[in-house]
Amino acid sequence: MKRLTLTSLLGSALAAAVLAGCASPEPRYYTLAQGPAAVATLPATTPAASTNTLWLEVAPVRVPERLNRPQLVVRDGAGGDASLRLLDLARWSSPLPDELRDALSQRLQATLGAVDTYQQGLSDVQPLYRITTEVLRLDADVGQRAGATINWTVRRLPDGKVVSGRTQAELPAPGEVDGVVAAYREIVASTAADIAAGVQSLR
Repeated sequence: MKRLTLTSLLGSALAAAVLAGCASPEPRYYTLAQGPAAVATLPATTPAASTNTLWLEVAPVRVPERLNRPQLVVRDGAGGDASLRLLDLARWSSPLPDELRDALSQRLQATLGAVDTYQQGLSDVQPLYRITTEVLRLDADVGQRAGATINWTVRRLPDGKVVSGRTQAELPAPGEVDGVVAAYREIVASTAADIAAGVQSLR
């Protein structure tokens, strides 16, 4: 039987440590949702009999293709020479359009006491308000700031009356990627507040 010497044991341990150090770090996943915050639930009565329910349809958010990546996309450099950089170790937990839509829907349902027919999969329920959004700009300098420009439209059904607006924000984003995501959440909250005001103006 082969005997293991102290030297061979130390060599094996050293090799294992080197291999562990060379292993690729695992990516971290981020979401724009606010955790288990309460949102409106389906009424006990049937949709047809529920006359007081505020039905919304929050459509998928349109984003520029350059941002539609699993990784967070940030600015690399300053001024007019800034380019974009993908953070391979910082990724969205779902595609960015879904992250934005779900976060907006969550806040709107909580703020307005509404139910999102799109989220609930209620294709047979006619929403009272249809909400569409488009991200024109969403960028950040890691450890410094984050900003966005988001267009939104609220359409009342069935008469088609529309209220449109634009939410623009520039926020500090200290603390590396966590700070960027926190700033993005605040921007989503501001956008949802503006949209909710638009819905209220049409009621």
